[in-house]
Amino acid sequence: MKKILSYAAVSLLTLSLTAAPLGKTASAKELDALKLHFNSTVVDSHNDTMMKVVDPDTWLPSTDIRENTPFHIDIPKLQSGGLNVPFFAAYTSGYYGNNPRSISRTLALINALYWTEDRNSDVFNITTSYKEIEKTVKAGKIAAVPTVEGAYSLEEHNAIGLLHQYYDLGIRALGFTWNYSNSLGEGANRVYGDADRTASQGGLTELGEKVAREMNKLGMIIDVSHLSENTFWDVIKVSKAPIMATHSGAYSLRNHQRNLTDDQLKALARNGGVVGIVFYPDFLTYGYPDKLNYIKDYVDHIDHVVKTIGIDHVALGSDFDGGPLPADIQDSSELYKVTQELVRRGYSSQDIEKLLGKNTLRLLKEVQKAASHPAEAKGTSLTITPSLKMGETVPGNTPLLTAKIDSGKGAPLDEGSLKVFVDGIEHKPVFDAKTSSVSFQVKEQLKEKFHVVTFEGATKAGKVEKETRIFYINQ
Repeated sequence: MKKILSYAAVSLLTLSLTAAPLGKTASAKELDALKLHFNSTVVDSHNDTMMKVVDPDTWLPSTDIRENTPFHIDIPKLQSGGLNVPFFAAYTSGYYGNNPRSISRTLALINALYWTEDRNSDVFNITTSYKEIEKTVKAGKIAAVPTVEGAYSLEEHNAIGLLHQYYDLGIRALGFTWNYSNSLGEGANRVYGDADRTASQGGLTELGEKVAREMNKLGMIIDVSHLSENTFWDVIKVSKAPIMATHSGAYSLRNHQRNLTDDQLKALARNGGVVGIVFYPDFLTYGYPDKLNYIKDYVDHIDHVVKTIGIDHVALGSDFDGGPLPADIQDSSELYKVTQELVRRGYSSQDIEKLLGKNTLRLLKEVQKAASHPAEAKGTSLTITPSLKMGETVPGNTPLLTAKIDSGKGAPLDEGSLKVFVDGIEHKPVFDAKTSSVSFQVKEQLKEKFHVVTFEGATKAGKVEKETRIFYINQ
């Protein structure tokens, strides 16, 4: 994948002057590492930046990352560090016993990513497929991939409907749990998130298996970071598509519950999966924070995983803005230091390109290729235009949700196909043939701030169209 180096060339020039200690000239090997880094498509499979973009009280987006921020990631840092394809997580640790709040928090962070794109579409685009990523990177833009970390919003009453809405919003990877267990399975801490931290047992639940299979059908990556070992093994059995640990390390080097054992790594490789190596210091070495660790310790984990399962199954999974970093990397602007260390250790250019991005992109392509979407019906499509814009504020908590339906010539509407989904729950809307509009009056008061609505309809030929919007209730 070739990319325009409009900003990378500037970064390369700057870094080449500062890569070596003061008073020394950067070595040829250091310069080669920089050239390799900035000519590669660099993918990072996990960051938590959006939770810093939103206001802590309202959860509305409040910080534009176009300019320099105190965060590990903002647009200038991504450009300076040559990070082309960051995976932005909508993270929640879950609100035990409060499903509406878990939904709201997840949607708040997805909404923040759309808000960021809207303000910076000249340099920053949301992308949902390999082709979109390739096109965006070639244009010299940042290709943002939306993900969910901690699917506490998915419960028995709404899981499949809400999962589809997340997919429609662009979510292309989803981790069932953070560290706490939930309706889908057991998390790494093997306890629930209630006040007593009640112990959990087992791996995937029946609902978790159902969600895993549905994700395979949709072409969404199952993220196994933060799962308990029991849940990991259940996912391996259930998933027919490659899986990914988006931000984990090697248990053999640091026996932490968030890292993967060699047996897990080998199973992941047999599955065709990939592990993104995490920067979080306590997952890399013993003794943190009294004893600091460094990029070399991070690359030790890459070395171990490569030796254990091969070069094709290892990638970058920083966890930027989710916690501290090794002592010699401040933020995403210094991601090139990983490439420098890989060059020092003798990795070939081809292998480094795989580690930097090709492995994760290959995984995404394979997961989407394995999807089983229904064959698309022929003919002209409907055009569905919701009255709401993405992230729009609505007054009151029983809103009237409406959309225009344009069937056009040769695409008669099948009125019986019309559906409205709110927070994963299906409803039958009212269709007004005179105005060609569909509406659903929310009767039961919606709780919490953020919600999601999908309008769905089909032509009589069976061609389905959907439009999905996040909205905010100003309570």
